[in-house]
Amino acid sequence: MSNFVAETLVGEPEVVEDARALSLGVETHPAWLRLKAAATALQLVQAQDGSIPDASEHAAATAHVAALTSAITELAPLFPHDAGYLAALVVDFDRWASGTGENGSFGVPDFFDSLMAFQPQQHRADGIRHLVVFPMYTQNGSTNRFVEAVLVEVIWPEFIAELEEQYTNGLFVPIRFVDFTAGYDTNSAVLFPETVAMREIPTFTWGAIFQDREAARYRRVVRAAAEITRLELPEDAAALLDDQRLTEEMFVMWDLIHDRTHMRGDLPFDPFMIKQRMPFFLYSLEELRCDLTAFRESVQIERDEKASPEARKHAKLVQYGVIFDRIFRFSITGSRVRNYDGLGGQLLFAWMHQHHVLHWTDTKLTFDWDAVPDVVVALGAKIDELYWRSIDRPKKAHWLAAYEMLTETLTPNPASVWARGLPDDVLAGPPKGYTDLVLDDEFPLSMFFEALDKKMKPVIESTIGITARD
Repeated sequence: MSNFVAETLVGEPEVVEDARALSLGVETHPAWLRLKAAATALQLVQAQDGSIPDASEHAAATAHVAALTSAITELAPLFPHDAGYLAALVVDFDRWASGTGENGSFGVPDFFDSLMAFQPQQHRADGIRHLVVFPMYTQNGSTNRFVEAVLVEVIWPEFIAELEEQYTNGLFVPIRFVDFTAGYDTNSAVLFPETVAMREIPTFTWGAIFQDREAARYRRVVRAAAEITRLELPEDAAALLDDQRLTEEMFVMWDLIHDRTHMRGDLPFDPFMIKQRMPFFLYSLEELRCDLTAFRESVQIERDEKASPEARKHAKLVQYGVIFDRIFRFSITGSRVRNYDGLGGQLLFAWMHQHHVLHWTDTKLTFDWDAVPDVVVALGAKIDELYWRSIDRPKKAHWLAAYEMLTETLTPNPASVWARGLPDDVLAGPPKGYTDLVLDDEFPLSMFFEALDKKMKPVIESTIGITARD
């Protein structure tokens, strides 16, 4: 049944409508409320790895699991496209509680089987909902592999289906929150399978991003930053601040292209080999490369008279999104400890300023919008050139070349050993010596950003846990 519905969801509108109608209002369903309560109760006794080591808590935990699986079974008919997954989920919970798995009763959870049965990328129809329950950590949120439950809704407008034919990304699942447990009452805006507790690491087939959280956060932060910097937004850019759904769709387009870029292009390395230890500024350049690719492609789509009006309209909005999210939020969000997203925002701001399309004059921020696209595209081309040349470079030489490129635009920390020149014994030694000498704040905030940070900090902190309803 699950496979049948998955196929028909793509091609038959009436089946999509039926699937949407079934789960409407599920966030107030008594079974969902019981499920949330049971998951929350389990979180209180779980260790960081998801296990429940205190045997005295096992009787109560067993009751919580029974309540949780009963609720899943009751809700399953509302999600026929996930029938196989929800059935496997009940089995995995029962195995965890009963001790029939490899790790004993309430040991480290293993939800490999149910994770493999969950295939949301097969149901990319606008408004389709999923009930997702796993022991997992929430990236950029909690590092605890607690039982979390989240109701999500897919965002898949027609113009995105059109663009996906060109920017093929079968793993990308854009979603919005319907309801969630405490792990998502954080900055986390992603639902990734690799965060789930499981016995082995499979080949992952999907990755989901909460576009509603990204959009709501963007709207609040950019509105405040524009007021503080006295920035007069173009009419179409201002429209994003007043229209949550429009901003969600902008983020879907941005992330569709960004996400696929990690594995495309002239790459000197596999960007997803996260376990390799590199200076944090390398991750900064990789994330910025993907954003600037989305920017470049959006410029091309906007200028393409053969593209649909909706695609061209959203392409222009993506350009505003990349610039404003990067310079207003990324630059000053989080700590100054190896903040690679912050560094990317600093670089974009400084590059535009030094190429005279961004101006901070008389305490007022202005842009030369006609000239902005080509200047921003040029920064992306500079990073692409670095990557292309580094295919022929040793790893450490690539690191040094990347640092040199950054220092052409950004000023490093006065205490930086890298800026003064690494000693010969480090240069001749293993890569670890290089990374050890990178300062936590290798590229401190400029005076502009220091001042902006003080005024924006309460606004940015207020976006923790934000959704479209806030």
